[in-house]
Amino acid sequence: MAAGASPAQDQDNSTDDHPVLDMLPNWPQQTIAVLVTTDPAPHAIPVSWPVRAGDRRILLSLKFDRGSLARLRERPEVALLILGGGDVALCARGTATVIAEGMPDAPEYVAVRIDVEVIDDHRQSAFAVADGIQRTVLDPSELHALEGRVEKLRAWAKDQN
Repeated sequence: MAAGASPAQDQDNSTDDHPVLDMLPNWPQQTIAVLVTTDPAPHAIPVSWPVRAGDRRILLSLKFDRGSLARLRERPEVALLILGGGDVALCARGTATVIAEGMPDAPEYVAVRIDVEVIDDHRQSAFAVADGIQRTVLDPSELHALEGRVEKLRAWAKDQN
């Protein structure tokens, strides 16, 4: 499924009355997503720059002391809402697994893989997601650290394909 295709093109693929995608589209690197974990109540947090690691796999980094990390270790079923430029509007639902307890050059972060089972297509014909969630970098060193983590996640994604 190509990013930017109309929702009508995906109506053949659905669960109940909701359209789904066969594979993850591409999204801009600087996309901010929302990770939902449960305990059993849902908890949602923003996550920076999730990496598409295949048609049904996403990698992301989480700080080791996040409550969401503890919750996904206990209940690995998660959802990741992605609203990104190029009209990407989806919720990837699947199972999260910690693949590295400390990332190279960022030991306070763990790497998480989401094996996606269902990709809910939330695009609508009445509007398009133009830019997704935007933010302003206030600390250049944090931006540099994030870029390094994402570079490592992208390298791992290539190794897994």
